[in-house]
Amino acid sequence: MKGNGAIELIAVSKFYGSTQAVKSIDLQIPAGAYCCLIGPSGCGKSTTLRMIAGHEVISEGDLLIGDRNVTELPPVKRGTAMMFQNYALFPHMTCAENVAFGLKMQGVSPSDRKDRAKEMLARVQMEQFADRKPDQLSGGQQQRIALARSLITEPSVLLLDEPLSALDPFLRARMRDELRRLQQELGITFVHVTHAQDEALALSDMVVVMEDGIIRQKGTPQEIFNQPRSRFIANFMGGQNIFKGTVSESGPAGTLLARGPDSFFLPGFADGKAGEELEFTIRTDLIGLDETAPQEAQNGQIPVEITTVEYLGLWVRIVATTSDGKEITLMKTESEFRQAPVRRQDKFIAYWKPEHAHVLA
Repeated sequence: MKGNGAIELIAVSKFYGSTQAVKSIDLQIPAGAYCCLIGPSGCGKSTTLRMIAGHEVISEGDLLIGDRNVTELPPVKRGTAMMFQNYALFPHMTCAENVAFGLKMQGVSPSDRKDRAKEMLARVQMEQFADRKPDQLSGGQQQRIALARSLITEPSVLLLDEPLSALDPFLRARMRDELRRLQQELGITFVHVTHAQDEALALSDMVVVMEDGIIRQKGTPQEIFNQPRSRFIANFMGGQNIFKGTVSESGPAGTLLARGPDSFFLPGFADGKAGEELEFTIRTDLIGLDETAPQEAQNGQIPVEITTVEYLGLWVRIVATTSDGKEITLMKTESEFRQAPVRRQDKFIAYWKPEHAHVLA
């Protein structure tokens, strides 16, 4: 593969007339990383990807790939390749011809093109389909051809714009495995735009969450999921319940919050100010249900009534409602649920260990 695939965006903005789609973002993606840009529709993630590719002009700021400032360079001179959401395969060409097209544009000889296309088709396990046309392939097979075409020019960076969105869940999971395998084998930088939280968590070394043209948080999948910085990120990534309370006391050991008749302890959090409202999260799989408050709860407990029980196969989703109407979601494995089944209108104490609380900024 060609060049150093480290990417750096320095105060990069994008304007469409008076509308600012991307707002002075700074981002460093290490060479060889798998980075997912994620966020709701209109957050600026695809615009950012297209600016890295050179398909959108950067309005303000600089873009570095490796040790080169490529802000003003056309796409063909950036050392990047892009895989589009609709694959954009040429319908009149065979799979082998589609894969070799980039080499043809570079003036590579027909014999070398044929050999390298054959090698790349083998890498994506599609060599037996070399002579077929795209309309003779399934969606997953078309995607493999598009991936091979993107990689054959040996880019230092591969840019992927929602590449799995058109696939059914089974194929999506298989292609996730394929993308990760190829990225690790080739050692090049992948930048992948998606709106699917599970996709970003499964694939990436680095997740970048965007909202309203701004980077709200970046980090490892584990950091983003377990330590969201804000209510927006906790809600968007899912898997969290958000609680709010008023600081009644705070000291070196932690902070005690009051919520009506209930109280919550946040160990190790000493920055609370008396009377201040704080929010914290508890993962949906870390909340228990009991008829009485267990000793381990230690001020992490609240009376609830079961309002929803959904069987999801490996998991059972339970929604419980507090006396003031707040909904709490719990996820239990099927085996956990079988050992302690619950039904609508059952009343319990919802509890958690204080150390599982994460305070939101």
